[in-house]
Amino acid sequence: MINSLPTDPLRVPQREVQRLLGRCLLRIQQYERLIKAIVAHHEICGTVSSLDAIRSARIAEASTKSLGLLVGKLLGSYLVHGSGRDTDLVGSDSAEAATVRMQFRLEMDAEDFERTQADLKDLVRLRNHLVHHLIDHHDVWTVPGCARARQALLTAYDRIDLHFEQLRSWAENMEQARQLAAEFVQSEVFRDLVINGIAPDGSVDWPRSGIVRLLRDAMSELSVDGWTSIAAAQRFIRAREPDQLPEKYGCRSFRQVVHQSRLFRLEYRDVNGSREACFTDRLR
Repeated sequence: MINSLPTDPLRVPQREVQRLLGRCLLRIQQYERLIKAIVAHHEICGTVSSLDAIRSARIAEASTKSLGLLVGKLLGSYLVHGSGRDTDLVGSDSAEAATVRMQFRLEMDAEDFERTQADLKDLVRLRNHLVHHLIDHHDVWTVPGCARARQALLTAYDRIDLHFEQLRSWAENMEQARQLAAEFVQSEVFRDLVINGIAPDGSVDWPRSGIVRLLRDAMSELSVDGWTSIAAAQRFIRAREPDQLPEKYGCRSFRQVVHQSRLFRLEYRDVNGSREACFTDRLR
């Protein structure tokens, strides 16, 4: 039998409006997922042992934020005006020395930052309009209203897609920076900086240096009446960490390390009937 019922003239245009609205909302969800990743990962600060927990907490926090709040988080922290500002990253009160602070930023001049800020706020308004007010502005129960809604949704998708591609380029830049940072963390320069207290320019942070740490270990095990023979400490360090040599720190001898660090007192004392260079803590 041939169906003689008249075709509803609204079926096709309404379905097209629904399809285009769904396409816009899916693209917005992709945008929100990507901006959440940037907000969660573009900065971190804490002790080495706590980084995983801090990262998980940031991911969980970002997952609950609306697009408007995420844009607010992005502006001024990842997207910054000029050289930006040093945002206060939440650290730790722990006495653990190995603390990491890392922040990635995209710097813009004043004009670009102001334009980007306005564009992002416009995107938030567009998202809210599509989710809450589309049928308030377009009568999708008439064919002409559906036609106008269709054109508005095509225009909206182009705007959303442009924002998404921009955000993706920001995310790619951040990922490249993270990879460079990861390579640096695995380098000898980073090891010297964090473990040995040796800056890339060769200056030494003596209180945090590896060789001072070992000198203090030697003191705790070898001291007699509060004083430790430098020769005995030298043998102790070479047996435990043979790569911790004075030359690494720009010194010719362990005695020079003791003197140059300014953390110890140096005296010649009688050790088993002979005079030897000995050291003790300066605060003793």
